[in-house]
Amino acid sequence: MLLDDRRKIGLGLTGFGVFFMFLGALFFFDRGFLAMGNLLFLSGVTMIIGPKATIRFFSRKRSRRGSISFFLGFALVLWGWPMIGLVIESYGIFLLFAGFLPTILMFLKKFPPLGALLDKPWIKQMLNKVAPSNLPV
Repeated sequence: MLLDDRRKIGLGLTGFGVFFMFLGALFFFDRGFLAMGNLLFLSGVTMIIGPKATIRFFSRKRSRRGSISFFLGFALVLWGWPMIGLVIESYGIFLLFAGFLPTILMFLKKFPPLGALLDKPWIKQMLNKVAPSNLPV
């Protein structure tokens, strides 16, 4: 699958969003970094899959619990409860994107240093518990 420029920008925005969320957690749950990370993450996902698909993704019946958790956590971060908001938001992100975990792991295995690390028996066993699939993780 070739990436067009819009999807490349979306991947960059999503990556920066994850980085800013990490910085927000690192700097004692800084509200500004967490809010910026959330906005970049959402805009990146929107640019990768498109606006209509993003709305469909967050409003599907099976994604409802994850969507509510994510947006509730985002609102709590903005209202001044960043630690609780980030925990609830992380749970929502896990619920929303748990189905993509085997695909992400297979992608990460293609990078030489990460592939060797992910092939360690104890890591492989742990990953099979987190992301069970019939793919050789």
